[in-house]
Parts: sequence; structure tokens; C-alpha cells
Amino acid sequence: METELLVSRALGETRVAVLEDGVTQEVYLEREHERSVVGNIYRGRVTRVLPGMQAAFVDIGLPRAAFLYVDDIVTRAEEDEREEGEDLDSDEDVQAPPRPSIHELIQEGQEITVQVTKAPLGSKGARVTTYVTVPGRSVVFMPTMDRLGVSRKILDEDERKRLKEVMEAQRGDQAGGFIARTACVGLGPEEIGRDMAFVRSVWADVDRRSRETQAPALLQADLDLVLRSARDLFTDDVRALRVDREDEHERVVSLLSRFAPHLRERVIMHEGPGPLFETQGVERAIEQALARSVPLASGGSLVVDEAEALTAIDVNTGSFVGSRDLEATILRTNLEAATAVALQIRLRNLGGIIIVDFIDMTVPENRTQVHEAFVTALGRDRARTHVLPMTDFGLVELTRKRVRPSLGRTLTEACPYCDGRGWVRSRRSVCQSILRSLASRAGTDLGRGLLVSAMPEVAIELTGPFRKQLENLERELAVPVVVEARAELHQESFEITVRR
Repeated sequence: METELLVSRALGETRVAVLEDGVTQEVYLEREHERSVVGNIYRGRVTRVLPGMQAAFVDIGLPRAAFLYVDDIVTRAEEDEREEGEDLDSDEDVQAPPRPSIHELIQEGQEITVQVTKAPLGSKGARVTTYVTVPGRSVVFMPTMDRLGVSRKILDEDERKRLKEVMEAQRGDQAGGFIARTACVGLGPEEIGRDMAFVRSVWADVDRRSRETQAPALLQADLDLVLRSARDLFTDDVRALRVDREDEHERVVSLLSRFAPHLRERVIMHEGPGPLFETQGVERAIEQALARSVPLASGGSLVVDEAEALTAIDVNTGSFVGSRDLEATILRTNLEAATAVALQIRLRNLGGIIIVDFIDMTVPENRTQVHEAFVTALGRDRARTHVLPMTDFGLVELTRKRVRPSLGRTLTEACPYCDGRGWVRSRRSVCQSILRSLASRAGTDLGRGLLVSAMPEVAIELTGPFRKQLENLERELAVPVVVEARAELHQESFEITVRR
């Protein structure tokens, strides 16, 4: 499978796309005035401890306080373990001691160093941890831990063993843990050691500033999207990284010259014809990712509804009727949908709980086949997922690690007219409400009559199909009722005033 990275920056916005065999799989976006805070390290002040939730709020200088859960706080036992230099292999099962209560770990007013692990979302603040990590090109440094680990994506056991031995030798008797990233594969001790020394030096600067800076304050900002993508996504199995600006091309090449000089020749300057994202089909993929309905090649479709608590994806046969029996038609549609759903999850960057409603299948073997196809399709997803077995009703529940807001939440906002509900009361329902409100005025001072103000479409409905009911009310109230059209009113809003 050929993988390419596309980097486009224009008009204060940076976008990065991941293409596999020419198909857009992932899109990342960052605006100059909305830089991501994920990965940033802050000196924060604990503002509130909640024993009932085993959590705390930390002021790190953002508009909303960050959320710190008890499991994300380094304990005294772990600090002692690090100081003693005890080494624990990350692949071994270690019996962890019972964790203390949160009020035993931190107190209100205390200053602590934290790192953002999840971006603010909606009304929720960022999620932070005291288990700080400093990512490099080939390794990740963990100053609060003393464990050596290897990325789960490195499957070769001999290579995993070699990398652990190299890191152990390069670390020496210094404290702190390391994780070998996929970019470590094939690197020699000198290259790995150089990256280990670099991330250590970064942390030394952060640690020094944390002792000299008063909270709340930013201690270390992560790289911007362009350089972060070159560091984290541009691995040896990526065929090319295409950039559409000369200055960004130079920045990427400069970064790679230090960490991965063998990849510099794969950085390609896009010179047209046409914009990079347009010619590579990324713009079209983004538009599709914002649509509620996604067509399938067979004639079926996916319907994606992203709610507050979870995302529901429904599979429909649509116009596809097949050529044999119903079960064969459903199986073919579900198999096609399994791949398409996995793509939409990655492309839209959906996180949290996701429910996929495949079309019901009566044959158990078919359900197993679709489930396996879905799990396989999710296999190339960088985000961590956990998929449960398919139920007899064709439902598959999965969770996907949420780090940043989804593409939809990033590029859209709640409709100001319907207030994000996706619907408004019908004109006929509003007319009925107006008539009920008029009827409730019986027995009150009605002056010379009543004036009903409503949006034009509602006013037309009220004086057309509802004219008879309106005339009956006029006789009951013994005053005229005048209907006025006002374009500035919302469809669900109306006003009734007494004419004097």
C-alpha cells in the first residue's frame, strides 16, 4: 500500500492529509489563531479537588480549567521507583499497588507540571496528566517513569529485543524511561542515542522553567502541525511528502536533516497544475466527511449522526437489490460498508463510543465475516480502538481514543436557526400554538382587537389553511384578529399584542 502525506498552508490555515493508494484516509487541520494545545506542557495551579469524582480542576491559563483524573497523577511510590532506578519492562504484567485517594496526592493551591492529553471539547476543558512525555523522532522520553517500551506496531520480536537493549545501553544510569517509536526500526545505537539525548535536553529546559515560572504558564509548546506531521507521520513506509509552499518545504527538510536525512529526497514541492488538495481529491473527501449520508458503490449508503455522547452509523441497502437472495444482498452490502465505515471513522476523526448498525443477517457465519472485515479495515488506524463482537441484531460497538475534536466539530458550528437540533417546529404546529394562545385570551381585556405577528410562511399558513379556525376564534372573542408578517421572526416565534 502506497502512503503519501500532503501539506497545504494558505490564508492562515494549515492542513495535512494522509493518502493510502490515492484515497484520503485522514485530515488534520490547524488555524493560526486556534493552535492545538495537545502535547503542550504547562505549569498549573490546582483550583479545586473533587474527592467524590477522584478528580481535580487545574488552571493552566486556558479559558476553561483543565481536568485531572486521579489515575493521571504520578504517585509517591512511582517517584521513589524512578529515583531508585528500578527498570520495568512495559510488556510485562506488573502488579500495581493500590492508588491513593486524590486528596492524598494533590491539594488546592498546589502548583504542578502537567501535559495536555485531550483538547478542550464543547463545554469541557482540556484533559491533562502529570505523566509528561517528550516525543522525539524515534523515541519518546518519560521523565516520570523508568520503563523501557517498544511501540506495539513493531511486531518483529528480534527487533523489539534489540531496541530495548540499545535503549538500555544508551540510557546508562540516568533516570527516566523511553519508548521506541516505529521510526526506530533499523536505526543504529548512535542514531537512537542522539535522539535520546535530544529529548532529555528538551525536558531539562522544561524542568528548569517549571521551577522558575509562576503558574499558570506555558512551559513547552508542541511543534506546529507541519513539523509535527513530519516528525510523527513521515515514516520510512511513506512514499512522499508533498508541500505546496517553498518556506514549508525548507522547514520540513531542515527538520529531517537532523533526525532523518535519508527522507529529505522524498519531500516534494508541488508546483501544479491546480491546488494540491484539489488535484489529489482531498477537497472532495472533506466535503463527503461533512455530509450526513455517504453513498456506497453498490447503491447502499451510510448515515452518520454525531451526537454528544456517541456516534451512530447506520448501514442501508438503498437502491442495491442484488441478483440472488436477500441474505447474499445484505452480506455484500455489509462487507462493502465495513470498509467504508472504517474509512469514515478515520477521515472524520470520530472518537469515544461509536455504534455501527449493520443490516440484520440471519446466518451467524455472515455476521462473523462482516465483523472480521471491519476489524481488519480498522487495523491501519493510528488511534487506539476496541471493538466488541457483533450482536444478533447486527450492532457493533467500539471505542476509539479521542485526542482532538472530530473533523465535523472543527469545521462546523451549531446551526443558529435550529440551535443545533437539526429540526424546527413545523409551520402548522406553530399555527396551532398561535390559535391556542388566542383562545386563552378569552375573558381578558382585548381592546380593539388582537395583532398576531409571525414569519411570512407561518402568516400565509394561518390566513390560508387555518382561516376557518381563525374566523371562529374571532367570533368567540368578539374582536377582530389581524395577522402581520414579519420576516425577522424565527419560524417558532410569534407575538400577540392588544390593539389600542
